Amino acid sequence: MPVLSKNRASDLRLCFEAIVATLPLAIAVIPWGILTGALGLEIGLSAWQAQAMSLFVFAGAAQISALSLMAGGASLQSLFGSTFVISSRHLLYSIVFRQRVIELPIAWRAAIGFVLTDEMFAVSEAKTRQTGHFSALYALCSGWTFYVIWNLATWAGIVIGDSIQDLESLGLDFAIAATFIAMTFNELRRFPVAATIVASGLVAVLIKPLFPDGYIIIAAVIGMCVGFFLSDDDDKSFNASEGTK
Repeated sequence: MPVLSKNRASDLRLCFEAIVATLPLAIAVIPWGILTGALGLEIGLSAWQAQAMSLFVFAGAAQISALSLMAGGASLQSLFGSTFVISSRHLLYSIVFRQRVIELPIAWRAAIGFVLTDEMFAVSEAKTRQTGHFSALYALCSGWTFYVIWNLATWAGIVIGDSIQDLESLGLDFAIAATFIAMTFNELRRFPVAATIVASGLVAVLIKPLFPDGYIIIAAVIGMCVGFFLSDDDDKSFNASEGTK
């Protein structure tokens, strides 16, 4: 599977398209990144440690959860358990991507895997559906665009963290919800996606009193099942057929 074309101008144009498509989502999480950097300092990490967390972990929701647990003196088991649960959705992303990158060199697969985030997945999938084929170069440029902006936002949080007191009270963590809403908004026109969201939301509200610790996971699984069974045959076979192109 060729990754780069023989036309350098075409590859550069594809990268530029990926950057432009990713920027709105990347900019939306800047407050989230600022909060992550500031919280790192607040719980006692050094500036280098706080920045290294974004450089090497690169998982926004998991980072904030881990920082909160560290602040509360949670055990290492709780820290890893929480991070695993929060990040487990990436297993689904990787299943989709695996059949598309399996023929790529290991270096390309590792680079794409490292920057595989919700935002990169959404942008790459939209491009794949638009063109009918998966572009590893497009996915990589999208992911690394987000990676750079996320780390710049973390650095900004480290720089201004000491000068702004009680940063959490500003509601910057709302960027988490806003980003996921933005990623799914365009897909709401598709009935299976809308049904998935409605089903997940209703189940979460109904079962929260019964399963306060696991209602989100249960609701997510039920929502995914609803979406799968309501998808038409073209949607179900798209990913499988894409792997053979």
